Order: sequence, then structure tokens, then C-alpha cells
Amino acid sequence: MTAAASQSVPEQPVPPSVDAAQLERALFEIKRVIVGQDRLVERMLVGLLARGHVLLEGVPGVAKTLAVETLARVVGGHFARLQFTPDLVPADIIGTRIYKAGQDAFDTELGPVFANFVLADEINRAPAKVQSALLEVMAERQVSIGGVTHKLPDPFLVLATQNPIENEGVYPLPEAQRDRFLLKVLVDYPSPEEEREIIYRMGQTPPTPQTVLGPDDVRRLQRTASQVFVHHALVDYVVRLVVATRTPTEHGMPDVANWVSYGASPRASLGLIAASRALALIRGRDYVLPQDVLDVTADVLRHRLVLSYDALADGVPADHIVKRVLQSVPLPQVTPRQRANGFGPAGPGGPMVPGPGGQYGPPQPVPAGAHATSNGQGAPQGWSDGQGPAAGQGGQPQYQQAPFQQAPFQQAPFQQGPPPQGGRPDAGSGPQPG
Repeated sequence: MTAAASQSVPEQPVPPSVDAAQLERALFEIKRVIVGQDRLVERMLVGLLARGHVLLEGVPGVAKTLAVETLARVVGGHFARLQFTPDLVPADIIGTRIYKAGQDAFDTELGPVFANFVLADEINRAPAKVQSALLEVMAERQVSIGGVTHKLPDPFLVLATQNPIENEGVYPLPEAQRDRFLLKVLVDYPSPEEEREIIYRMGQTPPTPQTVLGPDDVRRLQRTASQVFVHHALVDYVVRLVVATRTPTEHGMPDVANWVSYGASPRASLGLIAASRALALIRGRDYVLPQDVLDVTADVLRHRLVLSYDALADGVPADHIVKRVLQSVPLPQVTPRQRANGFGPAGPGGPMVPGPGGQYGPPQPVPAGAHATSNGQGAPQGWSDGQGPAAGQGGQPQYQQAPFQQAPFQQAPFQQGPPPQGGRPDAGSGPQPG
């Protein structure tokens, strides 16, 4: 064997379209079982690709547990379910040491947490001592038993469920544990049309999803998601969002300062970037757009804000505060620009073509009403109306950042009571100040 042959062959980059096709097939298999709840299914995949844990909150009967079980079946790997109860002890989760009388020694019995997918069902029914046992599990992905550290399998994902309407026999999650969750997803009721489809589909033999991904595929997709390009303007925007939750007065929100005792930590900034990258990969891109950040902001921030007694007394929801932050922090005004560097389609709306080094640029269909200008050599140089996707060096988008213009914010008086229809801020549909 020659020296050249003995050298390890580097992993060839996979086009974003191939990854998106695999993820789309996984979504299809999950939606064969789960009717509606598109946001829930998408956010679970975001948590999986971003290596972050997900907290699902919703009333009983909205398919929280079924969605987690279906995801584990579609992705493959070992699945374990932990039913949290008031009499649960930490050893029931992480494991313990058992004395062997015949051997005169202790044997380590690992707990059910040693699985790829762990469903912590009704996590708020266990006391704080049991919930604290998950801190090392979720943050360090390891368990210490008898002074010996045991690594958890890879990939590892905790998906917890809780019921927001129960008051008896439940314990609030500690702030430290809530911060360990990348996302907190609010699961709503299905629409009447979706509920009708649930009756037709589940009234007979429920469909069985197929396994379309394996642990190796998940690890590869996680590595790909961690390399999705994020422009520095979006990084600055994420930092400003998180800092605004800590210093709302300096960002023109003196009323929010009375509602928030403690803002989000730097872990929230890391979570926003990781979740945005994963969402961009699911949507078939190798770069993050501002819309990706907006779509995950509420899910990343809502459980990290520590509300004051005034906010609790007035019934101010955390989502209202997140919406105010999104309104007060200006969104970066970026203008994508296509550069003639060999990337992109062979023609308007054509297929992707690999550039130097085997890297692929994002798909670049011609926007409606626009035409590509030429650099004199037949290569598209830019869109005449300033719109369209971007492909820069290495297939990454190049942005021209416009200066920020802080518009005066007109605050509407807060009305106590249930939020109006559509009042819970979906970061993708919130206002985008210019």
C-alpha cells in the first residue's frame, strides 16, 4: 500500500439540496402520523440538527408525546421514555451503583437516560431534586456515578413535555434547567380541518413511519448545520436582541424593564445562531437569512426571561416581551448581491453547478420582473432590481449592509387578558422595522 493510499480521504461536501431532500423525506414520514403541527415538527428537527434540547408545552391530547416517538422512529437510534412522577428519584434517571454480595464489589447500573432520544414526559411533575439531576445530562452530555464519568451516546437529544394548565402536583422548572433547553415550543390545538383528518387517519390502523435516517446521517447533518454561513450583520443583530432583554431601558423600553428581572444569557445568543443555521439547512440553504433568525427568536427566548412580580401580577406573557424586543431592535437591511465567480446556475432558473473546490452555491432563480446583468463574458453579475439570492466566494452570500435607521416606536397600551388571535408572536410574522 502506498503512502498516498494510506492517507485518509477527506469527506466530500454534500450539496445543500441533497441534505434538504433527506430532511424533507424525514418530515414526510413524520407528517404521515402527525396531522398539522408543522411548526412543532420543524422545531424538533431544528433541535436535533442544532444539538439542542426541546421543551414542548401544550394541553393534553395535542400529539406532543406522539410527535417525539415518531421522530425517534423516523431518525432511528435508541429511544427511552421517562414518565416523571412526584416519587421519582435521581437514580431512576441516571443510574446508580448496586452492591454485589457474591463479588464483594459495586456494579454500575446505567439509567434509561443512556439513549439517543429521551422523552421526559410531564417533566414538571418531578421535584426539583430530580430535575436538577438532568443539568449535567443536558449540558455536558455525560453522567457521573460513583466518581466515574460515563459519556452519553451520540447523537443525544432530550425532548420534554409539560402541561401548562395543571396546578396540583406540579413543580416549576428551575431557571438553570430552563436555560438548558434550546427551544420552548408552544403546541396549539389543531384547526377544524386538521382535526377532521385526525379522525379519518387515526380511526383505523394508524400509519407506521419508516426509518429514513440513521445515527451516522444525523451526525453528518449536525456537522453540516454547524458550518452554515452566518453574516456578521446577523451576528450583531442576534447580540443586540439578547442584550436588549437585559437592558430594555437603553433600547427605548422602560416599561419592559419593570417586567423583566433577568434577561437572556449568552447561551441564548449561541442558541439563536445554532437554531438559525439548522433552520436554514432544513430549508435547503447553506447560509442564514434574516427571516431564519426571526422565525426562531420567540422559541429561543421565551423560556429564558425571568419575569418580575409585576409582570406575573399583571399577566404579561413572555411572548409579549419578546415581541416588544423584536419591534425595538432594528433588523439589518441587507441587499444580496450576486457575483460572477463561477457559482450558481448555468442559466436563469438552471441547476446548481459546483464551483472551485467542489463547493456548491445556493439555488439562484431569477426573480419575477428582474433580469440579470452581464459582466461582458456572459456570466450573471447582479440583479437589476437589487433582489435575488446571493452567492459570494465559496458559495456564501455577500451582503451590502445599509446603515441602521432607528424609527420612533409607538407603544400601544398593554391590555390584560388573553392575547388576541395571532397575538402570540411568531417571529416570522412579527414586524420588521426598517
